[in-house]
Amino acid sequence: MMWFWLSLTALVFWSGSDLFSKIGCADARDKYSHLKMVMAVGVVMGLHACYEIFIGGTEISLSIMLTYLPVSMLYILSMAMGYLGLRYIELSISSPICNSSGAIVAVLCLAIDGIDSIVPLQLVATACVCIGVVALGIVEAHEDEELRRARQEASNHRYTKSWLALALPVMYCLLDALGTFADNRVLEVLNEDSANVAYELTFLVCGVLCFIYTVIIKKDKLVPKMEAPKYVGAVFETAGQFAYIYAIADTQHVAMAAPIISAYCVASVLWSRIFLKEKLSWKHYAAIFVVVIGIVILGICDE
Repeated sequence: MMWFWLSLTALVFWSGSDLFSKIGCADARDKYSHLKMVMAVGVVMGLHACYEIFIGGTEISLSIMLTYLPVSMLYILSMAMGYLGLRYIELSISSPICNSSGAIVAVLCLAIDGIDSIVPLQLVATACVCIGVVALGIVEAHEDEELRRARQEASNHRYTKSWLALALPVMYCLLDALGTFADNRVLEVLNEDSANVAYELTFLVCGVLCFIYTVIIKKDKLVPKMEAPKYVGAVFETAGQFAYIYAIADTQHVAMAAPIISAYCVASVLWSRIFLKEKLSWKHYAAIFVVVIGIVILGICDE
């Protein structure tokens, strides 16, 4: 059952990362907020990687980093798109879409392992996730602008209808699903500790590149008050990643671990309602409920 508890640990930490990343990236006036978030995560993950290498004795080499590089880039690209999307859409809408990736992973794993292993309940759950995501898109596209403004008054933040608002979370979902699927395969030949350090060092490199572009080339200033939430989110992200890498390494249960971890969108929706004062229409909540039901069913379908 270790995979189960590790999955729940990742769920808790990543929902916290969602909240603070949203706070750090919500200002639409800061067009480099997503790159600054990558910088923050890169710094924290880089520090953790150094601890693992010099104190924990984790093995790392250029060969290991190159082997894990495709997985690292899929994750990092998906996260950068997710951070960018937080400027355009409520966290309580974005998170369920992003975390539908668990359903895609489950389908990929089951398809590779054999169609006979797919039970009707899993098909129903996957259909729920897909239907819910599509429904969210339809609700967003057709919501009356007056109703949108009325329900957003409490959050003191305005979002406008845009294809980009939904496209970015969907792209995150697809890239993250591919990364998770590839991750499980690569971890069959790599040690989990080494793979995690390789990922963190790659993120550090990306963070440095973002710093060079944003601060040195574009001369954009880093304001401590605005950057603080990003680094809190980065700490939660790193802790969640540490638990995740061990949960997903369990090949026998990856089709179940991925959807459970993806269910952190449930906690993210709760935090967004409590701390960010985001208000959605009943149609939004209905679509999110369908997504959550699908994710939960996938999570309990452990045969």
